[in-house]
Amino acid sequence: MLDRLAMTTDYVTSKGDPEPYLRGIAEAGFTSIHWCHQWNTDFLYGPAELSAIEQMLVRYGLALNDLHASEGVEKGWGSPIAYQRQAGVELIVNRIAMTRRLGGDVVVLHLPSSWKDPAAWPAGWDAVRRSLDDLAPLVRRSGVRLALENTPDNNFAPLDQALGHLGPDVLGLCYDSGHGCVAGDGLDRLEERKDRLIALHLHDSDGASDKHWAPMASGGRVDWPRLARIIATSGYTKKVMTIESNMKNVTGQSERDFLAECATAGAKFAAMVEAARAQ
Repeated sequence: MLDRLAMTTDYVTSKGDPEPYLRGIAEAGFTSIHWCHQWNTDFLYGPAELSAIEQMLVRYGLALNDLHASEGVEKGWGSPIAYQRQAGVELIVNRIAMTRRLGGDVVVLHLPSSWKDPAAWPAGWDAVRRSLDDLAPLVRRSGVRLALENTPDNNFAPLDQALGHLGPDVLGLCYDSGHGCVAGDGLDRLEERKDRLIALHLHDSDGASDKHWAPMASGGRVDWPRLARIIATSGYTKKVMTIESNMKNVTGQSERDFLAECATAGAKFAAMVEAARAQ
């Protein structure tokens, strides 16, 4: 079942040389990755870096499932400041090109953090709408769609606004299981929008904070059987699903053991989804 799973590259860190983590992922038996390095920076990947990453993926027998792109720090695609917004669009264009070159088909994005305040939605929406409209032609040409992610603060209202603006040929939903658990009603919200589901961030949480534990971790509160049933009847038709667990809230466990835990739990969940699809 490990061929049904992609492991996030930032399970230890999201910066620096990715090769040790790609090697670890491959040694754990995974055959796909979720590229999550530089997911929240202004970093632009150039030809030399892309060529090196391409060679690493070949070396370790790994395929790209999807990629987490950046809201940016100063390059913000949701910024009301015109040049910052335009630079943020350029940052996403860079990631779309990277995803297409490496063989993936989805770029995951967070909505701008300013949208946590409902009073900021009108101004924030104008910037987001402009950026999505700027990106839509490239998305359609490249075949690499954008997926907006639910966050622990329960951001489904602005997500719905964005999903209502552009169709599924451009824009879909990335469901983050840990975030939905912290929000409290994530699975209810997902059920209502499951036709737009095109990406997954699978990890567990205690329901109080964003732990990014391995799936089905001890103390985890995600309802994995229900999530499997929803995925099985959703718009998510890909065989490979992304695990986005990391070691930031893990103590006393080696990288190898952590990856093995993710692989074992992930394979169990993949079997649950497959069984639900067969019903």
